[in-house]
Amino acid sequence: MSDPTRPKGPKIIAVTNQKGGVGKTTTTINLGAALAEIGKRVLLVDLDPQGNASTGLGIDAEQRDVTSYELLTGEAELQDAIQKTEVDRLWIIPANTDLSSADIELFSNEKRSFLLHDALRQVAIDGWKFDYVLIDCPPSLNLLTVNAMVSAHSVLVPLQSEFFALEGLSQLMLSVREVRQTANTSLRIEGVVMTMYDSRNNLSQMVEKDARDNLGDLVFDTVIPRNVRVSEAPSYALPVLEYDSNSRGSQAYRAMAKELVKRNIKVKETVGA
Repeated sequence: MSDPTRPKGPKIIAVTNQKGGVGKTTTTINLGAALAEIGKRVLLVDLDPQGNASTGLGIDAEQRDVTSYELLTGEAELQDAIQKTEVDRLWIIPANTDLSSADIELFSNEKRSFLLHDALRQVAIDGWKFDYVLIDCPPSLNLLTVNAMVSAHSVLVPLQSEFFALEGLSQLMLSVREVRQTANTSLRIEGVVMTMYDSRNNLSQMVEKDARDNLGDLVFDTVIPRNVRVSEAPSYALPVLEYDSNSRGSQAYRAMAKELVKRNIKVKETVGA
C-alpha cells in the first residue's frame, strides 16, 4: 500500500522566515528528527551559510567537503552531497560559509533561481526514497531563499511569539506570492508554527490570537514552547528528541510532525477527490 502522505517524489518544504532568531533551524532539525522517528525518510538541506543545521546534527567542519554550495554551482552531484546523520532515517546536505558568496557568484547564471530545483530533481534522488525534504533557509530574502521557494512544494514559517512578528510575516507572504507568480505556480503555504511560546506570557497569547485571527487554519494547532532542553540540544550536536526524549520540546515536535503528516493526508485526499 502506498503512503498517502507522499506525492510523486519527496515532499519538499522550505522552512523560512527572513527574521533571525525565530527558531527556524531548530524547527528544521527537530521536525526532521520527529518525522524520522515516526518512520519517514527525511533529507535536510542546509542552505544557510552559518551552517547551524549541519553543526546541530553533528556534521563537523572537516566533514563538509561537499556541501549545498557545490550542489548549487554544479560542482557536485546530489548523491555526493548527501550525508547520513546519527539519527536513523535522517540525512543532510551540509553547508558552510562558501554559501555567503552565492548571491554574487550565481547572479550571471540564467537559471540562478532554479539551481536547487534542478538539483533536487536529479534521477538519483529516487534511489533514496525520501518522504520529505526540509530546506533550512538563511534569515533573509536573498537568492538562496528564492532557490528554496522555487524548488519547494510548500513553505513552512516559524513565527516567534513576539511583538512585530506578523509585520515580518506579511513581507514573507509577498515574496511567496511573487515566486508563485513568476517561477513556481504550485507553491503554497504549508503553515505557520508558533515558536518560543510561553503560555504564562500575555504577549505570547496575544501574538497567537492575532496569528489565528488573521491566518486561520494556516496556523498549526501545535505550538513549540520556550524550553531549555531545546536550547541546550544543539551544543551537544543532537536534536532535542535525542538529547531529552521526554522534554516538553520533544513532545511538541512529535505532535507537530504528526500534525504535518495529517495535513498532507487531507491535502492528498482533497486533490484526489
